[in-house]
Amino acid sequence: MMKKSLLLIFLIISSFSFSQEKWTLEMCVKRAIDENISIKQSELDYVDSEINRKNAVGNFIPNINIGSSHSWNVGLNQNITTGLLENVTTQFSSMNLNLGVDIYNGLRNIKQLHLANLRILSSQYQLADMKENISLLVANSYLQILFNKEFIKIQESQLEISKSEVERAIELVENGVIPKGDLYEFEANLASVEKTLIDAQNNFALSKIALAQLLLLDNYESFDIADREYELEISNIIDRTPDEIFAVAVSKRSEIKLFETNLDIAKKNLELNKSLLQPRLSAFYSYSTRIAYSDRLIGTGEFQNVPIGFVENTNQRVLTPVQSTKIVGAPSFSDQFENNAGQNFGLSLSIPILNNFSTRSNVNRSKVNILRNENQLLQKKLDLENTINQAHNDAEGALKAYSASKKSLESRKLSYDYAREKFELGAMNSFDFTQVKQRFESAQSDLITSKFDLIFKIKVLEFYFGVPLSID
Repeated sequence: MMKKSLLLIFLIISSFSFSQEKWTLEMCVKRAIDENISIKQSELDYVDSEINRKNAVGNFIPNINIGSSHSWNVGLNQNITTGLLENVTTQFSSMNLNLGVDIYNGLRNIKQLHLANLRILSSQYQLADMKENISLLVANSYLQILFNKEFIKIQESQLEISKSEVERAIELVENGVIPKGDLYEFEANLASVEKTLIDAQNNFALSKIALAQLLLLDNYESFDIADREYELEISNIIDRTPDEIFAVAVSKRSEIKLFETNLDIAKKNLELNKSLLQPRLSAFYSYSTRIAYSDRLIGTGEFQNVPIGFVENTNQRVLTPVQSTKIVGAPSFSDQFENNAGQNFGLSLSIPILNNFSTRSNVNRSKVNILRNENQLLQKKLDLENTINQAHNDAEGALKAYSASKKSLESRKLSYDYAREKFELGAMNSFDFTQVKQRFESAQSDLITSKFDLIFKIKVLEFYFGVPLSID
């Protein structure tokens, strides 16, 4: 019983520890990639393309078919012994082997194999592109939680300051330094800070739920990310020009490689459709045999003279030798298999002349599809270039906003400290002091907002530059 109790306690502790596990960004990304339904569908597309490749390889192998049949003939047939019509049953077996192989078909088999390989490559790029986009989405959600965590800390700090100011205001009222009406201003400000904190806590809970849903987790309440302080380090990615980032993105981004591969597929489809306009030469071979199981009449080797008529005028009989017969069983299986065998082989040439213009139409349709894919690739590159330019401008703007927010906070902090001294000395009324304090609190919020805005925009630029997503 003691061992069972200890085991139960261990399982409870283990389960609790697992439920309280703190998720890192790397863990979240891995979970999202492993569980995302769209990614799973894309993985199935990749498996399907592998199956199609095996089919393309199989086109190089000759077609070989083996057949066999056994039949019963039941009904009215002539008895070989009596010559009379009787209801009898006869049996027959037959076997055949057929082989066919393409000698020339416009290199269609080779082109189908190349096309299958390209489709495998396309599936790989599609899968990689989906994983990259999911990773960026997870990183954004993760940073949102970090932002809300830091915002809560700021609001909690402001709440403590507001509480102390209310307590100080009570002392000043009791000492007659400020009127009682000023106390109401501080209490109202305290209530406002409390509401802001509640809103921040709600936003934090909602951001965790959003990421948990993205990770397809069931237990939202126990989900949380790893506690850490994120110190902003300005990446040198901003120092790179948009053209430099674009050049790397074009060469590495899976979405570009996907569209390039789709263009190659369109070109290969054109070659494949053109091959249907060429003659087709194939070889064939067949082998067949037949087995019977009924009795048969055979000659004995002995002959008898049998009259077949008379000579006119002399009435002399006309005789002919007739071999005697006897009833024997069917020949052996092996003898019949060999003796009844037959072979058929030859070449077949097919030249397309007229097929309702379907092949020509497919060729022309393939040419149109190539132009369409070329336009799509060009548009994708233009979109990527515009996105990178916009992301670079956003990052530069976010950096300037962050620098301005730091300076603003420093100034607001000095202004707040100065105003507090004046208020406690009675040289500033409560309304003016509250205004200064609110601007200081707003500057704190602006700094944390601009900080995480800059972090995400830097991560976006690094993403397009091929830098793995991480929060160090």
